[in-house]
Amino acid sequence: MTAVPVPLPRPPSLLGGLVGAVLVAAVLAQAVAALLPHVSLLVAATAVSLAAECVLYRWQPGMVSLFAKSHADVTVRHVLRDLLLVVGLLRLGEQHRETQYAPLVAALLAFYGLHCAVQAVSVLVRRTRTLPVVTRNIDARALRLSPAPPVLLRRAGQRLLVFGLPATAGLTGTAVTDDTRCAAAGVTLSLALVLAGLGVLLLRLLPGRRPADEQEVLDWFDAWLAEYRPTVGLYFSGGVSSAYQAGMWLEPLAALDARPVIILRERFMVPKIAATDIPIVCLPKVPTLMRLEHSTLQVLIHPSNSGKTSQVLRIPTIKHAFVNHGESDKLSSCNPYAKAYDEVWVAGPAARERYALAEVGVEDKDVVEIGRPQLDAVRPYAGPPARRPVTVLYAPTWEGWDGNPGNTSVIAAGENLVRALLADPGVRLLYKPHPLTGSVDPRAGAADRRIRALIHAANRSRTTAPSAELVRLTAELDRLTTAGFRPAADAAERMLVRSVPSPGRAEAVARVTAAWEEAYWASLPDGGHRVVADARPSLYACFNVADLLISDVSSVITDFLASGKPYAVANTGDLPEPAFRTAFPTVAAATVLTPDAAGVPALLDAVRHPEKDELASARAELKLRLLGPAQPASQERFGAAVRALCAAALEHRARTTGPVPAELPGQRRTRPRPAGVTTRA
Repeated sequence: MTAVPVPLPRPPSLLGGLVGAVLVAAVLAQAVAALLPHVSLLVAATAVSLAAECVLYRWQPGMVSLFAKSHADVTVRHVLRDLLLVVGLLRLGEQHRETQYAPLVAALLAFYGLHCAVQAVSVLVRRTRTLPVVTRNIDARALRLSPAPPVLLRRAGQRLLVFGLPATAGLTGTAVTDDTRCAAAGVTLSLALVLAGLGVLLLRLLPGRRPADEQEVLDWFDAWLAEYRPTVGLYFSGGVSSAYQAGMWLEPLAALDARPVIILRERFMVPKIAATDIPIVCLPKVPTLMRLEHSTLQVLIHPSNSGKTSQVLRIPTIKHAFVNHGESDKLSSCNPYAKAYDEVWVAGPAARERYALAEVGVEDKDVVEIGRPQLDAVRPYAGPPARRPVTVLYAPTWEGWDGNPGNTSVIAAGENLVRALLADPGVRLLYKPHPLTGSVDPRAGAADRRIRALIHAANRSRTTAPSAELVRLTAELDRLTTAGFRPAADAAERMLVRSVPSPGRAEAVARVTAAWEEAYWASLPDGGHRVVADARPSLYACFNVADLLISDVSSVITDFLASGKPYAVANTGDLPEPAFRTAFPTVAAATVLTPDAAGVPALLDAVRHPEKDELASARAELKLRLLGPAQPASQERFGAAVRALCAAALEHRARTTGPVPAELPGQRRTRPRPAGVTTRA
């Protein structure tokens, strides 16, 4: 599989368009009121426009962006609002009063000039706090980090609304009372606010208040690499929604007998990586990334491909292994990009055969079978449910980037499957959609929302409040796995807060997570259904309580085979069942369901009565082909593969960093010039 692009921002909603139209209408009404002049209309239009601005900034950021792209950003709108108030005042007053408003206009202009200065200094402060290396789980106090400035001083639109509100209110008050002292007081207060903000930001630029500069940070990073001496790392680059791809390799990486590190490329990804004690470094720029060449890092594992992967592959001292973030029969599971890595680590023989058949340039000698270390915690099949509901996990994949209707069952079959499952009173349904569902095809997002509505409607008579124990464990788990950042915290402040984890934190997280999962499943009412859309419980925790999986052609069914339990695959493409099974070998031991979900009752009957399950032996055989043997454990095989590739990296480094020959082979020799021959200038 490959990392998917970040979904494009959604256009402004209908409500955003309505509020934007109200704002435009208010400004037009304000212009008419200023020219007539009409005091009541002027005051009302000003109030409505300010209210619309607040609504847009609070709930409709898409419309704010649209205004900015139309060169009608908040500064233009605010200046226009105050200008129309001044015009209205001039039209309302006598001719000789123009001189009385001159100082107010001058002060108002000074306010806007100072606001521009605040914005310029804010940019400078932000640049001093934008470090070339972003870290997590590393002591970075030597970089002179400090809390970020107040968020109001960093966001120009909100700052202008707040700082400029007294001036606008004062001008409006003068229009109502005909008393210039209102405007003078308002403009003075706005000037005081903007001067105070400017002073706070200027203090941040003093030598003793700024974080370390770029060279200091790079020297510190080199020193940290030399002290920590990492040997194996996980390299990841992708969009916000793809963080789960790296997350599934955190525990196997942490369990290695090595000094692991996580290498990221996007700053926004640092807080998105799940809780871990492994040191995390984000290196956005290529020159900074290249500093890894002179470190002790020997191996990088790659759970996904991205455009930035080619940059780290240029480092000759590091060996690279593609581990993928799941294996399936999709073409993306044998991407031609895989031949760029030194080795491709797969779960079992089926993936090796898949690469050979695909002929994408990956040689068989470079394919290493390691199993799936994540699945060591999946509990094996313990028999059919007795005196309890059948727990069915419906975990469809997303719609994909190629538009193939067979990628996901959500659109064509999802609602039918859910209705058929909910119609059986002896079924408890767990619905866990893919995190990217609806990111490409709006129909998938709409179907997902309808499925959730069906489940919520079926749960109306079973809804229960979380137990006190679950609430307590949730709070404890949140305390262990999340850092309490201020709303105004930036990346530099997060580096300061998320320093070296306390000893024993990882063990505490594992212990509390196990207790939380037990309390979570116990809190569900008998037969109660659940939409599992959060990070907790994990997919593998759902595996352990499910009696049956219904999914699509994806890595989910490969992973579920570790349990040995029955599974079904929805065939929503245009292939007949025999051709469907031939095209996708992972379906060999599955019950194939059609979009109308007609086979659901028989499937449930086979789960309840194992003697009717004709696919048990096929599942065991397929599990061996897809995931490899049960012994040695996958984590052991993963560790052995890491050690072998580390050894290869050290051998390569020893060969290429030996004594430099006196003359490099293949270099052109400079011939001596004959006497009397000169070169042209």
